[in-house]
Amino acid sequence: MLFKRLMGTSTPVHLSAVNLTMTPEECSAEVLKVLFGYMPEEIRNDPDIGTVITVPAAFNQMQKDATMQAASMAGLGKVALMQEPVAAVMSVMRARNTDGMFLIYDLGGGTLDIAIAESIGGRVNLLSHGGIAMCGGRDFDRVIVDNVVRPWLLDNFNLPEDFSVNPSFRSLFRLAIWATERAKIELSAREDSVISLSETEARIRDLNGNEIYLDIPLKRDAYDKLIAERVGESIESARETLNKAGLSPHDLDRIVFVGGPTNYKSLRDKVAFELGIPGNTDVNPMTAVAEGASLFAESIDWSSQNRSRKNTRGQISSGGGLALSFNYIARTPDVKAKIAVQLAGQVASGSEFQVDCVDTGWTSGRLPLKHGATINVTLTKTGDNTFKVFVFDSVGGPIALEQDKIVITRTAASVDAIPASHSVGIEVLEKLGGRPVLDYLVRSGDSLPKKGKKIFKAAESLKSGASGSLNLNLWEGEIEDPISDNRNIGVLKISGSDFDDGVIPAGADLECEYEILDSGNINIEVSVPSIGGTFHSGKNFYSRQEGQLDYTAAAVMVVEEGERTLNRIDEINEVVDNPKLDQARQKLESAVSLNPEEAETEKSQEAMEKVFEARKLLAQVRKEHLKEVRQIDLDGVVSFFNKHIRQHARPSEASAFDNLAKTAQRSLDRNDKDFENHLDELKGKNLDILWRQDWFVVERFKWMVSSPHMFADKHRFEELAQNGTQLMRSDDIEKLRAVVAQLSMIQIGGLDNEMFDVANIIRG
Repeated sequence: MLFKRLMGTSTPVHLSAVNLTMTPEECSAEVLKVLFGYMPEEIRNDPDIGTVITVPAAFNQMQKDATMQAASMAGLGKVALMQEPVAAVMSVMRARNTDGMFLIYDLGGGTLDIAIAESIGGRVNLLSHGGIAMCGGRDFDRVIVDNVVRPWLLDNFNLPEDFSVNPSFRSLFRLAIWATERAKIELSAREDSVISLSETEARIRDLNGNEIYLDIPLKRDAYDKLIAERVGESIESARETLNKAGLSPHDLDRIVFVGGPTNYKSLRDKVAFELGIPGNTDVNPMTAVAEGASLFAESIDWSSQNRSRKNTRGQISSGGGLALSFNYIARTPDVKAKIAVQLAGQVASGSEFQVDCVDTGWTSGRLPLKHGATINVTLTKTGDNTFKVFVFDSVGGPIALEQDKIVITRTAASVDAIPASHSVGIEVLEKLGGRPVLDYLVRSGDSLPKKGKKIFKAAESLKSGASGSLNLNLWEGEIEDPISDNRNIGVLKISGSDFDDGVIPAGADLECEYEILDSGNINIEVSVPSIGGTFHSGKNFYSRQEGQLDYTAAAVMVVEEGERTLNRIDEINEVVDNPKLDQARQKLESAVSLNPEEAETEKSQEAMEKVFEARKLLAQVRKEHLKEVRQIDLDGVVSFFNKHIRQHARPSEASAFDNLAKTAQRSLDRNDKDFENHLDELKGKNLDILWRQDWFVVERFKWMVSSPHMFADKHRFEELAQNGTQLMRSDDIEKLRAVVAQLSMIQIGGLDNEMFDVANIIRG
């Protein structure tokens, strides 16, 4: 299911066998419909039934949103998302309910999830998450195809070099991957296999008219060498996850392997040996996540709107004039549970209570009724255990209770702490006219679920019906400068067309309430008291489309981003010696070597992930060498002004720039936190002077029109491009400026955002 990787992107999926083009969400919805259809009708139509869909912890926010959209399109009704490592942990506890720490190594078809879990008395805490978004069995298949199958085909048949993306031979490439996967699976049980595809199966001829087939021997040792780099990356990810949790391999009891590719013993042995942690096969790698999801489903309160977990604590109260309650743990994996008496007032001496088990007939007998009295009850079965409480006055007469039933659920296991796998923040201005920073809703590792409230302020006014909007831009990642190096995951927009009357004045409060669910999904509600309006992320105000990429057309952009990041590495490397720069450079190899004409969707997507990884390393280098990097940035801005801008600047502007540059240098020398503000102001002066030049506006427009890959909203882009072209022909530069400004506002998040800053809310 290639389309799973494409969830959360705008990449179309072409189904040539049925001559259809669908979105990844539509493909997912079709699969979900079929699976749901296998359920008996009475279950499908039961309003109390819910569906759990597992997603990799490595999924970003857009991918999770897209999964929920697919579930809605499939008509599944009540749906909750669950992180796959959490499901795997539940399955492990069902198979082996013992205390200790273990590592979940979940290698699926497309992603790697790593989780560190600690079990104490059947209760599990997830201590740390990690993983790789583009690492799975499909990548193992591709490395065999690229290094074995492709060369064999080109040697034995007359095929174009780009046959994998050539429309005439695209089906051959897909069949080659299928045949490769089949041979790879055979290696789990045999020392060698054959990548085979008969002429009847292939049903295609080469350029000379010869029928194409596959007959390629594949041995285990050759396969092990081919996947060694990927396996090494997965081991390094596991080490990083251990370090994040502050643990060493000696602290862990075992590795639990989950996912189809871990059926391969050589891989399990390699991972266990390199990490120095014993491997474990207590769970079925193919079914562990599904089994764990079914266990977790029972813990969800399906009546709640946000699908939160059921309360673990319970209480029944007497009602009437007796200030009496019985407190208990409502859900526990233990075979024993405690019921405690809570008395707010006085009762007559000699009063008693009794607890009976409805299921078994066991009774506690009468016990003194006093505040703090406790009784241990035995949970004889998995699931609901029902008890009845009796209260007696001082002479033994029964006291009627409004609530007298206690239900305690004995679970297979319970997961207490679920850490957030990503940090997510809203882009805000530090102050009016200040620089944009991230105000975090959740940090990676924070316990989920999490709720909170933040007060922001509008940096500019917005009138009802106006074309503008107040933008709550969401970013995923922890890069502080520039924040555009993080992953843009959309924007919650409050547009003038979203409210009927009034004006949101500059400085107005924007009250943002948010909740991050167990799955990592985010719900946001923004209230604007000045207009009495409320805006919800779940009602089409949250526009993840602005952050989505179409990877069938994104190769050019990926190469540009890779080259831009590589130039930054080279720039810093001239004055800083740090091994992380070499690591970042290696990450970018796949991006800068892409051929946009031949790049396959997956290669573009993987290369973009490598760009994000390189940016994270660059951010670390910046922190470790802050003064040197700041000097590089300042020298670069000043040099740009002297070479390109000074000739267009008015004398007063040149003088103001020079004075500000001196101020910025003094700020840098003092290691002052205001340096970045001065640097942004210098960049702003450069852009202001350029923006005044008609030639710059024209060249800017030409460059944008020649780069359609930078715009997710193709319809709006084409509309503005057509309008701008007409304005350029009529030499109406002033109106062309407005078009360029609008184009800058709809560029894919993170690209070239220095021209027009879209952050227009202020930290409260």
